[in-house]
Parts: sequence; C-alpha cells; structure tokens
Amino acid sequence: MGYFTVLKRTYNISFDTVLVAIGGNAYSHIGSPESTVLAAIGALKARFNQFCVSSIYQTPSFPAGSGPDFINAACLFSSALPAADILEILHQIEANYGRERLLRWGQRTLDLDLIAHGDNILPDKLTHDRWRELTLEIQKTQTPDTLILPHPRVQDRAFVLVPLADIAPDWVHPLLDQSVTEMLEHLPAAERAEIRVI
Repeated sequence: MGYFTVLKRTYNISFDTVLVAIGGNAYSHIGSPESTVLAAIGALKARFNQFCVSSIYQTPSFPAGSGPDFINAACLFSSALPAADILEILHQIEANYGRERLLRWGQRTLDLDLIAHGDNILPDKLTHDRWRELTLEIQKTQTPDTLILPHPRVQDRAFVLVPLADIAPDWVHPLLDQSVTEMLEHLPAAERAEIRVI
C-alpha cells in the first residue's frame, strides 16, 4: 500500500492533481531563461510529490513582438494543499529567481502559472465565465484580484497546451468539458507549429 493511500484511508486527506505552466524569457541571477526554467522545475520537484514534467519548449513571445522567445514547460503533481497555498509557493519560487511584476505580459525571468487544481472551479462559475470570455484587448489591461481556476486562458494558449499534452493529455476542463488534447486540436495549426521542443 502506497504512502498516499495510507494517508487517504487513515486521515481522510484529499489529494488534488495540480497543473502548473512554467515559462521565462529574461536572464536571471543563475543564467539563461532555459537555466532558470530548469532550476524552477528542480525547486518545484523538491516541494511536491508524484511530480511529472514535460519536455522543454521554445515559443514565440506573447503577445507577438513583446520580447524574446520564451522557454516553456509544464508540470503535474499531487498535493493536499489548497490552491491559494500552492499559489503562494509558486510566487515565492518566482521571487527567488528575480520575478518582478512591472508590466502585464512583459519580459520576465520566471512565470509559474497555476493552471488547474483538481476539478475545482474558483471562485465560482459566473466569475470564471466572465474572465474566460474577455477580449484580448481587455485582457491586456485588466488583472483579476482573486485566484481564477482553471486558468481562464488555458484553452487559448498553445504554449501552455503543448507542454501539458506531454503530461496530462486526458485532463478535462471542468467547464468546457474538453481534454487538453481536444483544446489543443481546436487551435490553429500555425500556432501549434510555432512551439518547438528543444
């Protein structure tokens, strides 16, 4: 019997599958964006259990022309922590690698986006629907003041879905009722082709 099975049966602890997108396109104190992403993966792996990570990808900056190409990856792990606590850990790791939030979607040393926390919908369906349906122009100027899960833009971003397809192709969006594979197939082929494994 595995450790997590014992915890679940003995203490009734619930473990959620957590999906995190990883990216960066600026040098940090340890070196290149690729070095920083790999170091962040190591930091995450040291904190969380049943850890799985995608291949490493090079992707065009988003929005187009906003800076150098990104290095992207994704990871999956299990955790009994609430989503807010996981987000706090992600922000701590970002800060350790020099992340500063000066410009929305600007260049950054490290970006750790909490994509999903089990099948949880946060804070509620109505709020999620509103943020998910914002136009790109409004997205550029507005930032939510609360944690929204699943990430409201996951279905639109090849640079998130391609790495996720390596490790969680069958994860189903609890509101859209589409798997990672299906969401990726709905994106233009040209966008998918821009994401190159390195």
